[in-house]
Amino acid sequence: MNILENFEKKQQEKLLNGSEIPEFAPGDTVKVLAKVMDGDKERIQSFEGVCIARRNRGMGSSVTVRKMSFGEGVERVFPLYSPNFKFEVVRRGVVRRSKLYYLRGRLGKAARIAERNDYAKANKEEVASQPAAN
Repeated sequence: MNILENFEKKQQEKLLNGSEIPEFAPGDTVKVLAKVMDGDKERIQSFEGVCIARRNRGMGSSVTVRKMSFGEGVERVFPLYSPNFKFEVVRRGVVRRSKLYYLRGRLGKAARIAERNDYAKANKEEVASQPAAN
């Protein structure tokens, strides 16, 4: 590793503050929790959608997330190594491409992505093992 790579790695660790970015790929449904400043107040706003692209460039890494809002497609690009964003994986999808830009031209059922079986089974087992809330 050269000096620049070492510096970048230290900055990434510093920005994450001990928290980790979960493993996810294009096709996965992701919930992004963003810190929003309203005047002097700070709140968390969530943006949940399908990850259609990932850009892995060290500190410049980013994720493009697409969701449907009131019949309109909305896309946002989030930096991966920012203290203002937290990522949660909601479900994993089965896709065979690394960029899912073709979803922009699809509506309704045509825009659906199948869920990965191993992830669905693990979620059901996890829910079943938890005690009932009653």
